[in-house]
Amino acid sequence: MTYSTSTPTGDFWDFDFPQPQPTQDTDLLKQLNFLPGLKEILMLRQVHALEHATVWVLGERFGVSSSRSATTNYQLDNDTLGGLSTDEGFYLYGQVHLADLRRAVPIALRRITRGEWDLAVHPRCGTNFSVGMFLTAGLALGAHLVMPPGPVEQMLGLGLATAAATQLTPDLGNLAQRYLTTAIPFNLAVEGITATPDIWGRPAHFIRVRWKN
Repeated sequence: MTYSTSTPTGDFWDFDFPQPQPTQDTDLLKQLNFLPGLKEILMLRQVHALEHATVWVLGERFGVSSSRSATTNYQLDNDTLGGLSTDEGFYLYGQVHLADLRRAVPIALRRITRGEWDLAVHPRCGTNFSVGMFLTAGLALGAHLVMPPGPVEQMLGLGLATAAATQLTPDLGNLAQRYLTTAIPFNLAVEGITATPDIWGRPAHFIRVRWKN
């Protein structure tokens, strides 16, 4: 899911993990097909990546400058756009013409599956927000236990914990996206794109996908 506020990113935590393989989720599903809900989880991760890639592609046409994670390049990000992924597809929120969206989604799918892996990571993703909350809470608790019990010391510890969390969140959030909450959508095919309200009645476009193998 992408939110409407932008967060700066960097590449300090860009570890040398194996590159994504086209059959990785298919193989995993074959090996662990006895696990209930596994296919839906794998599909949700791939949809999440396609959502991010679509926002990037639309941003290249209509957005404003914003650095893209895990690269030294600059990518365009329309921060008026947001998304919400499900295991059947994703909702896209914001002012976008249906015709432009129908062009952008296939382009995003083609680019991300042909090697532009970093399109799967977005600085406005809700993953970063969640990581920031947990990191801030953890560091604040640690500071509370380590620092002396006086109010001045406790406030100092809380300030240091908040500052540290602010610095670490973008990179750790990007890592969480890259290896936990998204996956390259090798198994997705786009079935349709329509203008439709979401489950809460908010205006949106829905990009419906299917698992193709």
